[in-house]
Amino acid sequence: MRRTLRMRRAAVVCTAIGALALTGCGGDDGGKGGAGDGTGTSEDSAPSVTLPKLDGEKISVAAVWTGPEQDNFTKVLAEFEKRTGATVTFVPAQDPIVNFLGTKIAGGQPPDVAMIPQVGAIQQAVAKKWAKPVGAEAKAELSKNYGKIWQDLGAVDGTQYGVYFKAANKSLVWYNAQAFENAGASEPKTWKDFIATAETISASGVTPVSVGGADGWTLTDWFENIYLSQAGPEKYDRLARHEIKWTDPSVKDALTTLAELFGKPSLISGGADGALQTEFPVSVTQTFTGGDQPKGAMVFEGDFVSVNIAQTEAKIGTDAKVFPFPAVGADSPVVTGGDAAVALKDSKGAQALLTWLASTDAAKIWAEAGGFISPNKELDAAAYPNDVQRTIAEALIAAGDDVRFDMSDQAPQSFGGTPGKGEWKTLQDFLKNPKDVAGAQAKLESDAAKAYKS
Repeated sequence: MRRTLRMRRAAVVCTAIGALALTGCGGDDGGKGGAGDGTGTSEDSAPSVTLPKLDGEKISVAAVWTGPEQDNFTKVLAEFEKRTGATVTFVPAQDPIVNFLGTKIAGGQPPDVAMIPQVGAIQQAVAKKWAKPVGAEAKAELSKNYGKIWQDLGAVDGTQYGVYFKAANKSLVWYNAQAFENAGASEPKTWKDFIATAETISASGVTPVSVGGADGWTLTDWFENIYLSQAGPEKYDRLARHEIKWTDPSVKDALTTLAELFGKPSLISGGADGALQTEFPVSVTQTFTGGDQPKGAMVFEGDFVSVNIAQTEAKIGTDAKVFPFPAVGADSPVVTGGDAAVALKDSKGAQALLTWLASTDAAKIWAEAGGFISPNKELDAAAYPNDVQRTIAEALIAAGDDVRFDMSDQAPQSFGGTPGKGEWKTLQDFLKNPKDVAGAQAKLESDAAKAYKS
C-alpha cells in the first residue's frame, strides 16, 4: 500500500513540475504580487473563519523569518488586526529558536505565539512546559482544513500544540534556463544524469551548481533527499527516530552518493570553500544574475526559492525553471518542511491567532503574495500568483499523508537544528572533506546519540 502511494505521489509531482518546463507561467511575477487585494477576501465573499473581538489586546509573535518572508507574514498579521482590533507585534527570533525562546521565558517576556520550524523543537517546547494546547476553535479549523499528517506533526502524545501555517516542498532544483540552453543541457531525471548534466554545463564554461553551505540546513536537505530516494521511506522514518544508527550502511551509501557532487569542486560555485561562505539567499540570486554567465547554473532548494528569485530580474517559468530532485533510487523523493504556530501564553489573543492561521483566509493572503505553500487543503489553488507555485502546491496536497517531513527538523534541535553543531556542522565538514565518509558517520552517530538521550 505504501509503495503504491509513493509511486503515485512521485508520478503526480514529476508530471506536474516537469510540465512547467514546456510552458510559460501565467502571471509569472515570481512572488512579486498576485491576484486579489492581499486581504484574503473579496467584497462579495464572507470570511471563512469567525474571530473574537480583541480591542486593545496586544499580541506578540516570534519567528525567524526576515526580508520578504517577514514582510508577507506581516500582511497576514495586519488582516488579523483589522478583523479583531488587536495589536500584533512581530518579534525577530534567531536560530536555534528554542534557545531564543528559553532566553525570553527566563527573562519573563515570552512571546504569545512562536512560529517553530522544527518538529523536534515543538516537542522540546512541550517537554519544557512552554507550549499551550490548541483551543477548540483552532482545532475545528485544523479538522476542516488540514490532512491528518499535518495535524499529527503538530501534536505531541495525542495533544495538539501546533498549527502548521507554512509548508515547503524541499525536493526541487531550480535552474538558469539560458545557461542550460547554451550548454545543450536538459533536465535530468536521475542522479547519474544530474552529475552528467553538471559536467556538460561545466564544459560550457559555467559552474553548474550553487550551494549555500554557510547555512548548514541546506546540506541536511541534500542528504535527506538522497537518503529518502536511495534507502526508501521506511528506513528514512527509522533514521529520523534514531532507531537505526548513523553508522548504518544506508547512511554510508547516501554520503558516498553525495560525495559524487561534493568531491568535485569544479562543479560547485567557488568550490567547497566558496560554498561554505555562501549563505542560502546568495546561492539563489547568484544563479539568476549575470545573464547566461551566472556563478551557478542550478540551485537545489524548496519552493520558497521563488521569493529570492523575485529579487533578481529573472522571470519564473521563462528565465528560472524547476525540475524534481533527481531519483537516486526508484523514485524521486518528496521531502517537506514547515513552520507551526505554537501558543506560549494561554490567552484569548494567542488562541485567536492560532485559529486565524489555521484558516483559508490567512493562507490566501500569503499565497497571493508569493513565496509560500500552504498545507491547507481547502485553499483554492487559484490564489497562487503563478503556475509554478500553483503546481507545486497542488502536488504537495495531492501527496496527502504520504509525504516525509524534513528529517533534521524531526530531530532534537541540538542535533538537527543548531548552527555550528550536530548534523549542520558535520555536513559542512563533509562538504570540505567528502572523502571521509566513515568519519562523518561516526561524528553524526556520536552527536545523535547524545541528542536523542537528552
